[in-house]
Amino acid sequence: QVQLVESGGGLVQAVGSLRLSCAPSRRTFSKYAMGWFRQAPGKEREFVAAKVWSGGNTYYADSVKGRFTISRDNAKNTVDLQMNSLKSEDTAIYYCAANLGGNIWLASEYTYWGQGTQVTVSS
Repeated sequence: QVQLVESGGGLVQAVGSLRLSCAPSRRTFSKYAMGWFRQAPGKEREFVAAKVWSGGNTYYADSVKGRFTISRDNAKNTVDLQMNSLKSEDTAIYYCAANLGGNIWLASEYTYWGQGTQVTVSS
């Protein structure tokens, strides 16, 4: 079992920035990709970004492309989500998740999930 812990959420004004981090409880575990999802009130959980661990390909939802960047920090053993030019519609709970081998775009293909961190963007 692997626990994922997110940090870095908070309240920010529109066009501002935030950086989320996700730390796994085990430094090494076999995984295909790490991803970030979000869920706004009354909406389904949606894909935000993912990074294939071996090879490093990254994938983004169209709504965040060009504004968000997913990266890995080997020294800190985290996967981070840098969010720039934030909009009110980015307000949601953000979840980190680990994919052990499946479609990276689908939440159902992720095995381990964090508890989530709230991001609120005020207009």
